[in-house]
Amino acid sequence: MTQHASATAATLADGNARLGIELGSTRIKAVIVGAGETTLATGSASWENRYVDQTWTYSLDAVWQGIQEAYAVALADAERRHGVRPTGFAAIGISAMMHGYLPFDKHGRQLVPFRTWRNTSTGRAAAELTDLLEYNVPLRWSIAHLYQAVLDDEPHLSELDFCTTLAGYVHWQLTGRKVLGVGDASGMFPIDDISHDWDPGRLTKVDDLLARHHTTLRIEEVFPRPLDAGRAAGTLTIEGALLLDPSGRLEAGTPLCPPEGDAGTGMVATNAVAPRTGNVSVGTSIFAMVVLERPLATVHTEIDLVTTPAGHQVAMVHCNNGASELGSWADLFGDFARRIGVPVDQDAVFAALLGAALEGEPDAGGLLAYNALAGEPVIGLDEGRPMIVRTPGSALTLANFMRAQIYGSFAALSLGMRTLTAQDVGLDTMYAHGGVFRTADVAQRFLAAAIDTQVAVSATAGEGGAWGMAVLASYLINGDGRSLETFLADDVFAAVASNTIAPSDEDVAGYRGYLERYEAGLAAERAAVAVLR
Repeated sequence: MTQHASATAATLADGNARLGIELGSTRIKAVIVGAGETTLATGSASWENRYVDQTWTYSLDAVWQGIQEAYAVALADAERRHGVRPTGFAAIGISAMMHGYLPFDKHGRQLVPFRTWRNTSTGRAAAELTDLLEYNVPLRWSIAHLYQAVLDDEPHLSELDFCTTLAGYVHWQLTGRKVLGVGDASGMFPIDDISHDWDPGRLTKVDDLLARHHTTLRIEEVFPRPLDAGRAAGTLTIEGALLLDPSGRLEAGTPLCPPEGDAGTGMVATNAVAPRTGNVSVGTSIFAMVVLERPLATVHTEIDLVTTPAGHQVAMVHCNNGASELGSWADLFGDFARRIGVPVDQDAVFAALLGAALEGEPDAGGLLAYNALAGEPVIGLDEGRPMIVRTPGSALTLANFMRAQIYGSFAALSLGMRTLTAQDVGLDTMYAHGGVFRTADVAQRFLAAAIDTQVAVSATAGEGGAWGMAVLASYLINGDGRSLETFLADDVFAAVASNTIAPSDEDVAGYRGYLERYEAGLAAERAAVAVLR
C-alpha cells in the first residue's frame, strides 16, 4: 500500500472524513471527502417526484429509502476503493432541493404531502406578498405556500407547529435541531442583509397579514432558525444515526453544519460565492445565481433574491424546466439504436447527440424547441407542454434539432438574465455545472452564447451539490474563522483547473435570432397549454 493510500484508509478508519448528502430532483447522492476535499467515495439512489392530486410531491418514506441506499452505496464504494468501511465522520452536511412546503404538527406528524418547488398553485399568495413586502416572492417559496394555504382556509393550519424545507426536515430528524442554512432559508422568506436572520420589518408585515385572516401563526415561531455557513448546527443523535444507517454501525455525536439548498451547494461546488461571480446549474430545473455587489434598484418578478451560504445577496433566475426534455429525447434515440441492433449506453448517446449540435446552423435552422414539462413563471406559463415547432422551410436535421433542444433548455433562463443586464449587474465569469456539461465544449459553448458571457467549467463541476455540501461540512470544522470565500480559495480551489469558453460573435448572433423566434412562438406554447389537456 502506498503512503497516500495508507493515509486515505486511515482518514476513513479514524472517522476524519466528511460526508455530504444532497437530495436532488431525480437523484439522492452521498459523497465522502478527505484531505484537500478529494472525493474518496460516492453513492447514489434514483427517485422521482409524483403528480398526485394535482401536486408534485415525494413521500417521506421515499426520502429515507433513498438516503439509506445512497449512504450504503457510498460505504461499499469506500470499502471497494480503500479497503475501509467508515463507521464515523468528522462532520456531516445535508442539502436538498430548495423551497416548497413541509408542515408538521407539534408531535412531528406531517400534515399534508410535501409540496415541492415545482408546484405553481400559489399565484394569488405570491402576488399579494410581493406587493405587501415590496420584494419578489416567487410561487415556489415556502411563505407563498403557507399564505396560499391560509387563503384557501386549509384545515391543517389549526394544527401547524413547524414548517421547513426538505433539507431542514432531514437535518431536524438527524439532530433534533430546527435550523436551516441561510441560503436555503432565503428561499423560504426574505433575509435581513445585516443580521442574516429573517427580515424583521417584513416579518411584522406578514404576521399582521396572517392575523387579519384570523390565524395565530407567527413566522418566526413556525419557520426554522437561519444560520450562516460555519455555524454549529447540532450533532447526530442515536436516532438520527439509525435513520442514515439502519445497521447500527454509524456512530452518533458527529457535528452537522447548517443544512443548505441545492443553489448554495452549487455555488460552493463552482467557487461562485464572491461578488461578480455566478453559476448556472442545469438539471431537472435550471437556474443562474449572480452574487451582487449592490442591491437591485427595483423589484422584478423574474428575479429571486436569495443568499450565498455565507449570507451575501444573490440574484437568482430560476426556471422550472431544465434538461429533462433533452434527456427524454436521448432516451428515444437510445431506444432507436437498440432496435436497430446497436445498443449504446446513455453517456454515449448524449455525447453523440450533443456533438451533432455543434454541426447545426447558428440559429438552429429555423427549428424551435420548448422544454416546458411543468409551468414556467419566467415566461408566464402556468403549465407546460413540450413542443417542437418548425416552418415548412426550416432545415430539419439532427444537428439543427439538437441545437434547438439545447437552445430551448437555456431560453427561459436567458430571458430572465436580460433583466440583470438592464440593471447593470456586474458579472466577470459564469461557472456552470450539471451532467449536460460532461460532454466537453458543447452545452458550455451554447450557454456562453445564450448569456453573452464567458462560461467556465471547473474540474470540480461534475462533483455536484453533494460534494459542495461535504465541503461545507469541512468548513464547519476547518474554517478557523476565515470567510467562506477565503476557505474555498485557499483550501479547495487553489489547484483546481477549469476550462473557460468565451462567446463567439457567430453563436451570439445565431442564438439571438433563435430567441426572437422563441419569444414570438410562445403564443403557440400558450395555445397548446389551453387546448391540449
